[in-house]
Amino acid sequence: MYYIGIDIGGTGIKAGVVAENGDIIYKDSIPTEAAADYTVIVKSMAELVNKVIADSGIDMDEVASIGMGCPGSIDDKNGIVTYSNNINFENAPLCEELKKYIDKPVYINNDANCAALGEYFAQNDDNVSDFVAITLGTGVGGGVVINKKLYTGSNGAAGELGHIVICKDGEQCSCGRKGCWEAYSSATALIRDTERAAKANPDSLLAKLVEENGGKANGKIPWDAMQSGDPAGKEVIDNYIENLSEGIANIANIFQPSTIAIGGGVSRQGDNLINPLKEALKGKIYGGDFMKTADIVTAKLGNDAGIIGAAFLGK
Repeated sequence: MYYIGIDIGGTGIKAGVVAENGDIIYKDSIPTEAAADYTVIVKSMAELVNKVIADSGIDMDEVASIGMGCPGSIDDKNGIVTYSNNINFENAPLCEELKKYIDKPVYINNDANCAALGEYFAQNDDNVSDFVAITLGTGVGGGVVINKKLYTGSNGAAGELGHIVICKDGEQCSCGRKGCWEAYSSATALIRDTERAAKANPDSLLAKLVEENGGKANGKIPWDAMQSGDPAGKEVIDNYIENLSEGIANIANIFQPSTIAIGGGVSRQGDNLINPLKEALKGKIYGGDFMKTADIVTAKLGNDAGIIGAAFLGK
């Protein structure tokens, strides 16, 4: 059997046909009509699903279920998007609406949770039953798998790991609180701190790289500066990894998972990120001197994690 995964984003909607082993057989995408009524968006999604099924060469009878990952607060038990700030969804019954067009079981969950589920299946290890995925992007997303099942809490909104506070009255977070982990460990935070450091150190290589990029920082510049021996770049990255480790330690202490996978744009640094992060975690995870604690790895699926995780919501 095959599964259909739909990854709903603020600017685009991706859908794919996913095999039992997690391979994407075929995928396609359409723009998100973010300001449109949910009924209009779901109709477009149904057309996209029918297209990827037809183009993949499989029959509808071979499709077991359809899953959707959507940003925002999700009532996964009733198939409703309670609220999404990027798309015009408010108490939108997406599952019920999609079933008007395609007679298959339909499931929905938060997009970060779906990405975490996809990454969990990508581990392909039956010995891993407790798993956390972290996405370092515009914000800090997260998803938690406990006893091989996605943990969504009593109201479907669990897993907002980016909004644990690591510094009381610290940096302003987009959620309205101050000091959230997201405000220190997102790619957005890394860019902010890079621009601050460039201004404070105008003669540094970091400042030169920012200037060469049109006066704007990006998430790669501080790594490049650090790797070239620039002290300002090293300070930015050292602080970033220290702040990242605080949040990772909190998650490890709460859930004690077998594995914590880190994805998102920052994770492309690979061992340049993971190795110093492991060093920074030493002494921060409770019981770490006496028992095995979480293995810290980079995520495997990249931009396909949301499609695969959504597809497997019904597996």
